[in-house]
Formats: sequence, structure tokens, C-alpha cells
Amino acid sequence: MTRRALITGITGQDGSYLAEHLLSQGYQVWGLLRGQTNPRTSRVGHLASDLSFVDGDLTDQASLVAAVDTVQPDEVYNLGALSFVPGSWQQPELVTEVNGTGVLRMLEAIRMVSDLNGSRHADGGRIRFYQASSSEMFGRAAETPQSETTGFHPRSPYGVAKTYGHHITRTYRETFGMYAVSGVLFNHESPRRGTEFVTRKISLAAARIKLGHQKRLDLGNLDAVRDWGFAGDYVRAMHLMLQQDEPADYVVGTGRMHSVRDAVRCAFACVGLHWTDHVVVDPALVRPAEVEVLCADSRRVRAELGWEPTVDFAQLMRMMVESDLERLSREPVHGGLLPAAGR
Repeated sequence: MTRRALITGITGQDGSYLAEHLLSQGYQVWGLLRGQTNPRTSRVGHLASDLSFVDGDLTDQASLVAAVDTVQPDEVYNLGALSFVPGSWQQPELVTEVNGTGVLRMLEAIRMVSDLNGSRHADGGRIRFYQASSSEMFGRAAETPQSETTGFHPRSPYGVAKTYGHHITRTYRETFGMYAVSGVLFNHESPRRGTEFVTRKISLAAARIKLGHQKRLDLGNLDAVRDWGFAGDYVRAMHLMLQQDEPADYVVGTGRMHSVRDAVRCAFACVGLHWTDHVVVDPALVRPAEVEVLCADSRRVRAELGWEPTVDFAQLMRMMVESDLERLSREPVHGGLLPAAGR
């Protein structure tokens, strides 16, 4: 029997890579869409003819029950979220509703539908659930690198909401015997990353400055350090987590740290420019409560699931810059600076 997967956030960066991966594994893939979202104009536009879609909203319990009942999935990947961390300070209540309580609503939908239709599933009636947790839950971490046993100290409404989603997933696993896991993913980027995120803001600016479309790049804290990997690698880890005999949570990252300054230096080097000639530090772009150092201790996911990243940091930044150069060469020139975003 062909396995069915339901992905929330399918039109986002991770959702598009996960949809590609699951299709390559022979799945029937469904995407949860809210309102009038048009998948053909999104990151999954090239896959639209191979996907199925169902209406639903992480803030609407009834819609999630209806969606799960319609799809009857074997696996649910909850990637839907308001994912721009600095923006969570502007919409803290909405971020909590979507990123936190939305997880609870999906778990409840799965539990309700599983109770009604458990006989359909070979896994004892259990729909397997993946929650997209985040390294931002560690925040002001007490240790570096961070592992599955590191305590959480989130530093933003985004991190707090993700922490709730992580804990409620574990609670439903332990209380109801659900196959529910969380992947604590560290920063993962790609050419499909939104332009508000710092790595994509950097790659796009380097390409635009090289082509003469932009003069400078405004950034905030250049010393913030992250563990950056390639999103296409990380969705493989998501899938592997739902293929195990017993559910467990995993930290996923490269284990290598790089600063925002490193990302800038690498991106501008890709286009033959020196970053100090074009980058301006703007204190207004610094987060209210900064998370200085995040680095993954991913020994468990490597040992137990056999997962390994295939793209290193330099390759990732080059991939993003070259993609932006190629795309900009096909588009009309628009003057002016990029809007303030990123850090």
C-alpha cells in the first residue's frame, strides 16, 4: 500500500524539500493549505501536479480534524509556523497560537482520527507525527554544543512557542502512546530561504551588489554564531525519525559553528568582492534578546539513524549566491536597497 504523508507548511523551504524527498520515496504527498494559498506560485510550484492538497489552518481545530480525516495519512509532518524569529516580537500572540497551540491542535486531530479509524494503519492504529522543533529553544544555553539533554532557555516568543510545541509532543507520546517525535533542527538554509533570513539576505545582497543593483548591505550583530546546514539534508533526518521502531527526539545539525561575519565573508568572496567595502552594521537590526552561540551535538542522530550532512557551510553559501545570481540575471532590474531584514 502506498504510504500517505500530510505536510503542514508545504509551501515553505522545508516543506518543498520534504515533498520532493517523500515523492522520491514513493509516497502520496498531501499539503495542508490555508485560505487562498496558490501552490503553483510557491516553492512547490514545480511539484504541484504530483501533489494533493487539503484545506486547513493550525489556528482552527475543526479544519485540522477534517484534513486528517480526509487524507488518512500514515505520517504527518508539522512544519507550518511563523518562522522568522525577530518578527515574533512584533506578533507574539499569533506566533504562540500557530507555533505553540497549533501543535496541540494537530496532535488532538491525529488522536481523534486515529481513535475513529485506527484499523486502517498497520502501526497499531498510530499515525506517526513529526514536530519541527528548533535550536532557538536552547536560547541562552548552559552548555555548548547542545544535545538532547541540554536544558531550554528560549530568548524570543518564537523560541518559547517552539518549546511548548516540543513539550506537548512528548507529553502526547508518553500519555497516549502516540508515535510523536520532535526534530530539534539547527539553522538550515538553501536558495529557497526567505529573503528576510540573514543568510539569504546576505547571498542576495552579494549577488545584487555584484550586478550593480544594490550598493550596500545593512546587518546587525555580525558576531552571532550559528550551526548552519543545508535544508535538503535536514528533511532526510525528518523522514528517518518516523521510520524507527520506537519514537524518539533528535538534535540535528552539522556540529560546526560559523558567525554572521563568516557568512558575509564567504558570500562576497564568491562574487570576487571584499565584504568590508559594502557591509554596514545597523544597531537597529540587533534582536532585543540575542542568542549568541548555537551549535549541535548531533552524535545521536548520526549513530542511531545513520544521518550525515552532505553540504558544508562554504558549499551552502556558494549554492545560495550562485542561485541568486542566476535568478537575478533573468529578472528586470529594480533599484534601491533591500528592505531591512535578517538580524
